[in-house]
This record gives sequence, C-alpha cells and structure tokens, in this order.
Amino acid sequence: MAAAQLTTDALAEKHRSTLDQALDTIRTRAYWSPHPEHPKAYGENGSLDAAAGLEAYKALLNTRFELDQPGTDAWTGDETSPYGPSLGIEYPHADIDVLLPAMRAGMAGWREAGAEVRALVCLEILARISARTHEFAHAVMHTSGQAFMMAFQAGGPHAQDRGLEAVAYAYAEQTRTPGSADWSKPQGKRDPLELSKAFTPVARGIALVIGCNTFPTWNGYPGLFASLATGNPVLVKPHPRAVLPLALTVRVAREVLAEAGFDPNLVALAVERPGEGIAKTLAVRPEVRIIDYTGSTSFGDWLEANARQAQVYTEKAGVNTVVVDSTDDYKGMLSNLAFSLSLYSGQMCTTPQNLLIPRDGITTDAGPKSYDEVVTDLSAAVGGLLGDDARANALLGALVNPDVKARLEAAAGLGEVALASREVANPDFPDAVVRTPVIVKLDGSKPDPEAAYFSECFGPVSFAVSVDSTADALELLRRTVREKGAMTVGAYTTSPETERAVEEVCLEESAQLSLNLTGGVYVNQTAAFSDFHGSGGNPAANAALCDSAFVANRFRVVEVRRQA
Repeated sequence: MAAAQLTTDALAEKHRSTLDQALDTIRTRAYWSPHPEHPKAYGENGSLDAAAGLEAYKALLNTRFELDQPGTDAWTGDETSPYGPSLGIEYPHADIDVLLPAMRAGMAGWREAGAEVRALVCLEILARISARTHEFAHAVMHTSGQAFMMAFQAGGPHAQDRGLEAVAYAYAEQTRTPGSADWSKPQGKRDPLELSKAFTPVARGIALVIGCNTFPTWNGYPGLFASLATGNPVLVKPHPRAVLPLALTVRVAREVLAEAGFDPNLVALAVERPGEGIAKTLAVRPEVRIIDYTGSTSFGDWLEANARQAQVYTEKAGVNTVVVDSTDDYKGMLSNLAFSLSLYSGQMCTTPQNLLIPRDGITTDAGPKSYDEVVTDLSAAVGGLLGDDARANALLGALVNPDVKARLEAAAGLGEVALASREVANPDFPDAVVRTPVIVKLDGSKPDPEAAYFSECFGPVSFAVSVDSTADALELLRRTVREKGAMTVGAYTTSPETERAVEEVCLEESAQLSLNLTGGVYVNQTAAFSDFHGSGGNPAANAALCDSAFVANRFRVVEVRRQA
C-alpha cells in the first residue's frame, strides 16, 4: 500500500452520512439522490460548471489518454461521435499477460481494508465523478448519441446513483455477517467447547465490465462499483465506440485509490484495437471471476455458456410490451406513450416496442376508440411532440450506429405504416443522423414466432399489434416475455379484473410492470434506490439492478476458527 493522502477518518467524515442514507433508502424505497439533476447546480465546491466542463471535454480531444497502468504495449482508439466529429483520442492498449497479474497484486491490501473503507473509497470516486458531471455529459453525448440533457442526467447523476446503490447493497451484504464471534457449546459437567471465530468477506477475483455503446456509465457503474466494493479488482473493457466515459471513470478511480493508499491497478482499462474483439479472450481468462455485460442476446448467451469460471451478470435484449385495454385519461395516455417511444430515438433497453390493442377498440374518457383511431391518435401525438425540430433534437439525440438506421428503414416494409419516420436536421451537428420514430401496424390475431413483434427491433421502431381481445393480448404478452424476455411491461386499464390479470402475468413471468402512467413518469425510466431495472427472472436479463443477488455472489465469507 502507498502512503495515504486520504485518511480513513477524512473519508468517513465526508461520506459516512451519505452511505447511511443510501442504506436507509434501499430499505424504504423512497425517493432520494445526492447527485443534482440540474446543470445549474454545478460550479461550486470544486465542481465544473457548464463552460468549464465543455472546455475539459474539448481538452481531451485529439490527445493520448494517459493512465500509467502496467502492460501498455501500444496506443489505439477510433471513436467517432454519432453527431459527426472524430474524437481523435488514443488510449493505452494493454498486454493482458502483464496487466492481469498487476491487478491481482493489490487484492490483499484491499481485502484487509474492510467493507466500510472500501465503500467510502467508492463514494469518494463517485463524488469526484459527480463534480465533473458536465465533462462526463459531453463524453457520453459524443459516444452514445444521446442529446445533451439526457447525457447529462442519465450519464451523470442517474448513473452515479446506480453506482452508489450498488455500493450500499454491497456494504449491507458484507456486513450481514459479524466480523467475529465467541462460540461456546455447553458440555454438561465438562468444560464447554469454546472457539473464537473470524469471518472475512473475500473477493472472487478480477471482475470484467464489458461496456455498452448506448449507456456506458449508467449500465457500467452498477457492476463496476458492486465488484470494487466487495474487494474485486475491476478491468473495464469499453465498447470501442464509447470508450471515453469509462476511461475517465477509470482515471478517477485510479487517482482516488492511490490517494487512499491502495494499489491503483485495482481498476484498469482494456481498450481494443479495431476488430480485435478482446472481450471473448478476456471473458475466459482464469483470472476473470466476475463478468458484467450489457448488449446483444447472442454475445450474452455466449458469455453464459463459455465463461464457466466466472459469475456472469447479463442484460440482453427483450421485447417490451404495452397492453392497451382502456383508460380514463386518453390524452394523458397518448402523451405519455409518445414521449416513451421518442426518448433517445427508442435506443433504450426499456423502450416499449409492442403496443397490443384490441381490434374492436378500447373504452376511454373521450368515448370509445377503435384500434385504427388509437393508432392514428398516437401517431398524431408523436408527430406533435416532435413537430418542432429543436424539441425533436433535444428528445431524439442521434442514431448511435448505422445498424439502427438500417433497422428503422427496413421496418417500413414490415406492415402498414401508421407513422412514417422523418429526417430531422441538427443545425449544431450537420452530420448527425436524427430520425423520428416509425409506427407500423401488425396483425397479432394468429401469433407467429417469425412475426416481427416476436423479436427486438432496437431503435425508433414500434409495432401497433391488433389482437382479438385483451385476454389474447395477455396471452401474447405472456408468451413474448417467457420466450424473448422483457425489461419493461406497461398496461392501461380501468378494469380491476384486467389489472389483476396483467399483474399476475408479470408476477409469473418476472417482468417489471408499470400501470396507467399518464403523467411525468415513463415506462422506460427507473429510479435508483427504489425501482429495480430488470428482474433477472426472464430471458432479457439474468440479474436486476440492483438487488442483493446482484452483489452477494461477488464475494465469499471465509471463516477462521481458533481454540479459545
């Protein structure tokens, strides 16, 4: 261990109250966040304001991103912003035969620090990231294609909240067992049997975080901080198109670890050369004992099948569904759904795809509405929401890669187009590919496993699926979740019986359900400390962000018994 500049007492004074509040909140499930959502909240107490954050981001462009980590054998990087410009940043490429042993070298000191110190160090890392939220927001925006405000909130405070949530769960699980115990077993007339026992949380080994393109920090922080807080070194392998946000995270983590007297190599970065595909190589290394992955089903399935030496946590693809049965706020329902379909061009793993609507229509506070009327009115709501180009750009962001654009263009040939996608010009970034959503009508009266609505069509594509009845919609919902998985399910109904039936399907198939959302909360949004992201109980994900199961198997408790 290096000489500590950040003492345990200083860390406790600064962060213990935050940890206690996080522990309390995961029990109450109430609203709480220590990370401000509004950009104007930054600029004091050492944090970067909007101008300073932008300048800090610009200073990173066209440079070498130094990390001073072992095993650097070359430099690589090929990030191009979905808004057009090349980032021009080169990152260290690692010789993993050198880097992995170096990462393991600091494990003993990190283990001996104990659960509380590890949690406090993690909170200091998050606090420093929070102070640079404006800088991180630009990094997320220009690697994911999110619009700035979404990149600021989802890539900043919301991601930081998820990281803190993981630390709280990790601390709670590690301290569930006492550190020591005196054991005495009566033996009648003989002296009792007496032992002193010590219980130590012991890390599994190196944890590999395989980052995603669309939400590099939001999806990356839970696994990163859950593993680090439970004593594991963490190797971060970013998506090649979204390296910068996680590289910045690794740099901050290494700085804090060193200042706290720990080996900075407990957190390291693995950036791949174009086409190198190092995730598969790393995933089966014997040193790698934990893997966190967000991305395609095919690679997630490969990890689960082949990384047998590791505990694998995956979030893969699913088919998110909304059942529309009836509503007492027709206008509110349409507005809520329009926003959900449009946010970040539908490039969220929680965005609704299938809208199941009875063929004979629904009852509403505005009178009966036929299937065609509901689809027409929803299309008009989306069109109205995105009719102004400035507002459209602020909601849609940019398409993250050419594959999304290709799926969007192909979707128009799958059925009758109720709402055509249109191109939106972005005056600030003329090369950005910005498209409004497409809504396609499909017939679901005879469910076909080859139908488009049985597969995820990632991007701004939604299917208005006509069904014979609400009962048929629930059966289609059940089959879709069971076979394909879902991160979210939504439903609109004024019938208590239908509400119970939808709830029963979601309980049986382990799908997170949102009912009758008509205001400012949307089915594709979740709040840290209160909402569970995914359930781990259907094919879309084998873990939930965040619950005890997400952290408890990242460490084992080792017992040492001594004769008293």
